[in-house]
Amino acid sequence: MARPDKAAAVAELTDQFRSSNAAVLTEYRGLTVAQLKTLRRSLGENATYAVVKNTLTKIAANEAGISTLDDLFAGPSAVAFVTGDPVEAAKGLRDFAKDNPALVIKGGVLDGKALSADEIKKLADLESREVLLAKLAGAMKGKQSQAAALFQALPSKFVRTADALRAKRAEQGGAE
Repeated sequence: MARPDKAAAVAELTDQFRSSNAAVLTEYRGLTVAQLKTLRRSLGENATYAVVKNTLTKIAANEAGISTLDDLFAGPSAVAFVTGDPVEAAKGLRDFAKDNPALVIKGGVLDGKALSADEIKKLADLESREVLLAKLAGAMKGKQSQAAALFQALPSKFVRTADALRAKRAEQGGAE
């Protein structure tokens, strides 16, 4: 790897591996340029999809501290580098692979942990981060309103009980 262009390519790939929180390795054999363009659009704004050379990418991944993908670098390979929500990119890849069986998801890495193709598909089945946060906020708001109603019910019940007791004593005092 004495050639400067190859060294620059490895350095660029290493930077992409380090700066992304997820990377998904795919095989794109049989896809047209137009289909690859559609795939790039379906990944969202926070992901880039690049056709790569296996040897250079393997070196770059190892330099970035990722050695779990070494066995997957065979055949025509492309990598989706994800800097944003990995669920969105995984959904884009899964949905595109359903419509285009030529795209094969080989595996990937998420925050330094190796993922199999099945784990990436499970990741795609998750709801997005925003939806999960909205559900959590809704659940917390519901619990807060229940707690507020409970706290409000206790003093009002006490006041009603005290009024009933006062009325009963007034009846007993007036009857004597």
